[in-house]
Amino acid sequence: MAAAMETMTFPRYSPDEIINSLRTYVLTGAEGRNLVKTDLFGTPKLDVLHLIYMRILQKVYAINLEHFYVMPVNVDIMYPELYDGFLPVCNLYIHMERLLPVCRINDFQIADVLNPKTKRTVRFLSGILNFVNFREFRRQVYLELQLNYKTALERHQQLEAANREAAMKVEKLNTVPAEHQEEVRQLTESIRDLEHLLRQDYRRKQTALQEVISQKKMDIAESTRKLNDLKVTMATLKEEQEQLKSTIVESPEELKNYKEQMKETVKKLKKSKEEIIQKYESYRDLVEILPSCQLEVQLYKKKVERQGANVERLASVLSEITNIEDQSDSAQIELKRLKTDEMSLKRLVTAKREALATIELKIQKKCEDAEQHKCTMLEDCNKVQEKRGAVYDKVMAIHKEIQQTRYKIEELKENAAKEAMKAKEIHLILKAALEKCHESLIKTAKRFEASRKERVAELKKGLLSIQSPGSSH
Repeated sequence: MAAAMETMTFPRYSPDEIINSLRTYVLTGAEGRNLVKTDLFGTPKLDVLHLIYMRILQKVYAINLEHFYVMPVNVDIMYPELYDGFLPVCNLYIHMERLLPVCRINDFQIADVLNPKTKRTVRFLSGILNFVNFREFRRQVYLELQLNYKTALERHQQLEAANREAAMKVEKLNTVPAEHQEEVRQLTESIRDLEHLLRQDYRRKQTALQEVISQKKMDIAESTRKLNDLKVTMATLKEEQEQLKSTIVESPEELKNYKEQMKETVKKLKKSKEEIIQKYESYRDLVEILPSCQLEVQLYKKKVERQGANVERLASVLSEITNIEDQSDSAQIELKRLKTDEMSLKRLVTAKREALATIELKIQKKCEDAEQHKCTMLEDCNKVQEKRGAVYDKVMAIHKEIQQTRYKIEELKENAAKEAMKAKEIHLILKAALEKCHESLIKTAKRFEASRKERVAELKKGLLSIQSPGSSH
């Protein structure tokens, strides 16, 4: 499991980064200021580490501090006072075992709470801080997305309200008041009749004009064709002239006659050309007559304008309707764009919800595993409870034996005190007797000393008396 955990992708933070992150994102106030590197590295302090784990659980799962000290109500515990010291650690381990798989850590053990190691603690804190940073980042993104969606929804509601107001205005403008309905109907009929007459007159004159123009075009085309034929004939005659010049023997009289014929031919061609030009100019004059028809059309237009002056209010109403329709079209376009944005946002939210549902399924599975593990732990705790009950019975028996032993010790102390009193009395009696004996011994010694001195004095006297007769001899 440890080898597998080494392949996880979350970064390993340095001690300084871990301390700064804990002070910034986890701990607050005096807890962050009092945190030092020696509290977690070297030999981690249990109280500081437990405090950090509790603050992380409060931040991620919003678990209150008193929940760590709550006794489970689904288990019958005979002696709950035995759990006073172990209950916070057990609850902390249960919640941490639920959190750490989300942080890509799957080898968390109860020993990491009771007897933490530095390397494992650094890896656990790195994974937890990485998850906290990722959770904060995604939370900001989700809040921004939610704010954008809320803004778009409000904008959509405003546009819908504006669209409804515009529709009401359009409907109001399209509705002609009752006092003006007859006048508007008459004006509409007059305009319709006038337009019908103008269209008929315009079509009639346009048809006649088109017929005249088509006839003139046909005449011009015919004249142009004849002119082209004459040009071709002239070119052919010039070629024949050149050929004849090279073949015939030129005589002055024949040449003169040929030149006169050619001059007459040229005169005829010029005359025909002038006639064609005159016809072209006459056709052109006919074409120039068209502006007169246009003047008549302009007269009809002026009549229409005079008639339009009578329906000025209707035109203003129609222009206002057009403006409102333009505004409505722009609002519809904006609404379509917002609907497109809304659909994209809905798709994005749907994708996020699917991802969230997947994560919730994973979390649910982890919770089920945690509950199963919790049940296993509770069974183990019940077994431990039974063993503790047996141990408690033994302890109570030993406690009774201790009480009995204490009673015996008290009795022995009382007996010893009585014996000591008796011994003290005997000691005093013996001391008094010994003092008397000492006094009698002292007196006896004094008498013995006095008798000894007397005897020594007598012996000295006897020796002196013995020595004195010898000396005299």
